[in-house]
Amino acid sequence: MLLKVRKSRLCGKVEIPASKSHTIRAVAIASLASGTSYIRKPLISYDAISAVKCYGAMGADINTDNDQCWVICGNGGQVVAPKEVIDVGNSGTTMRLATGSAALCRDLSKIIRLTGDEQIQNRPIAPLLTSLSDLGANAYSVKGNGKAPVEVRGRLRGGKTSINCFTSQYLSSLLLCTPLGDGDTEIDVPLLNEPDYVKITCDWLDWQGIRYQNDSLRHLQVPGGQGFKAFDMAIPADFSSATFFMVAAAILGADIEMEGLDFRDSQPDKAVAGYLADMGCPVIRGGTGVGKRTLRVVGKSLKGIEIDMNGTPDALPAMAVVGAFAEGETRLVNVPQARSKETDRIACMAKELSKMGADIEELADGLVIRKSKLHAARVDGHWDHRIVMALSLAGMAVEGETIIDTAEAMNVTFPNFVELMRSLGGELEVEAGC
Repeated sequence: MLLKVRKSRLCGKVEIPASKSHTIRAVAIASLASGTSYIRKPLISYDAISAVKCYGAMGADINTDNDQCWVICGNGGQVVAPKEVIDVGNSGTTMRLATGSAALCRDLSKIIRLTGDEQIQNRPIAPLLTSLSDLGANAYSVKGNGKAPVEVRGRLRGGKTSINCFTSQYLSSLLLCTPLGDGDTEIDVPLLNEPDYVKITCDWLDWQGIRYQNDSLRHLQVPGGQGFKAFDMAIPADFSSATFFMVAAAILGADIEMEGLDFRDSQPDKAVAGYLADMGCPVIRGGTGVGKRTLRVVGKSLKGIEIDMNGTPDALPAMAVVGAFAEGETRLVNVPQARSKETDRIACMAKELSKMGADIEELADGLVIRKSKLHAARVDGHWDHRIVMALSLAGMAVEGETIIDTAEAMNVTFPNFVELMRSLGGELEVEAGC
């Protein structure tokens, strides 16, 4: 599928869709809980549906007929092993969280097998497998390369483990399964990237009344024998999706108001508002009450700065585009994990923005971008939803037509991206590609 983009003038209001991070955690917890949960206004995307299918295969009864409210009858922590291999598609979050959940199966004779698409099979998971094995399960990479497919047999007994979290998803996985294990667990975390994503998980544990001790996310103690309870909750709006509208306003000189964003939420990509403000773009918060909060970004001339993006790797593609429109030099640093997302986002953004005329260079852990005169081009989305959407922002800022392939990747997290951008005046069109 091709996304064709032309220079655009944007203005108006947009309601930001639900958070992927919260939706998948909600599905996991509701599926492991006792009783019936109601997940209101979930994100309807490929990643979220992957989580639904995965946890459904492990014994939860999940009804998604109503897009506005998913109903999940949990398995009470009694995970079952399906005969078939569980395919998580392109969802790295589902892969990591569900691998931990698989270690809750009480039938020690059964094996739970999980795999995903080509990108998932190239993303590391070895540290999580080692920790699950430390804690009593037998978790391993089928090919012996520390990546999916993986197999999990046995049950968490508890104990001690130390884990370097190149991705925060490893620790989130352990925090969602260890409370339901048989014994107490102690976790040391010498390295933790993207800590605010773990804070989202901790928020869910707090809402659930789960007991645990947390020393700055570096040392955690989790009593076993606990359980999740059913809940009724609306999913918060997604700051990662809002990033694309914030950036569009900043580089196009637009005035865009985003509805539904709550800065009390732990989502790390709320920091993008601060990045843009530091670069000289007015950012105005408004509204009160749940669901009534707004964020208004008014485009203005930008100046380059250095940004430590360790906590916000998903924002790197969009912020790389911002750098091409900012005076001087923009440095996006301390984000080596961006090389191990759906793609190597550092290399891919450098390559594709160069095709559009960007003065950009790779660092081992980030990018350096200088103000550039971009032009329309045909570019490769690399089957990465965030790269596709980021490149579309650049396309809306230049004369001519920019063509982005593998545009169907947007469905992973943001199926109505084009629709919402067009509602603001965006000149975007999706076509079948060869």
